[in-house]
Amino acid sequence: MTELIFASTNKGKVNEVKNLLSPLNIQTISLKELGFNEQIAETETTFVRNANLKSNTIFKRFNIPCFSDDSGLEVLALNNKPGVYSARYAGENATDYDNRVKLLSKLSNVINRTAYFKTVISLQLSDKEIKNFEGSCEGIITNKMVGENGFGYDSIFKPNGSELTFAQMTTSQKNEFSHRKKAMKKMIDYLTEFAKK
Repeated sequence: MTELIFASTNKGKVNEVKNLLSPLNIQTISLKELGFNEQIAETETTFVRNANLKSNTIFKRFNIPCFSDDSGLEVLALNNKPGVYSARYAGENATDYDNRVKLLSKLSNVINRTAYFKTVISLQLSDKEIKNFEGSCEGIITNKMVGENGFGYDSIFKPNGSELTFAQMTTSQKNEFSHRKKAMKKMIDYLTEFAKK
């Protein structure tokens, strides 16, 4: 296997993933690079099902091994919301900023600000083979946005063990904590063993 599609149009995610996969001798292709501009509706209610839906849609279209991820932020005080609706928490056409503003508003008088970033990666290598890899990162939601890097909720999420939000970190610093890095490592380990067969 020399090519692997990453079924995402999120530029921030694509950059993170290409950085993580760069040591492998596999060309990672984004949907934008394929000229695929359609929106895959995330109609499922769990990260696993949404990730599988996306990877299966792209595999059927291009017949090339592919993977996708579904990620989100779960806030304990909000009964694990926004969860699978993280990207559209403030509405279907919400920006990252809109979502952060709504979340901070919901937590304005909340003391327990524990939250978890979660990722599920769905890897589809053939019609019958789909593998899932999960990663999570525990932290807290800050009282205000801090930092200019990253995307999504990065500027209001501070992982346990750090004084910085994800948006204040360099890519390498973020990867020390990242939920996506943890899931990607599991996938990379699997692909490494797969290549030996």
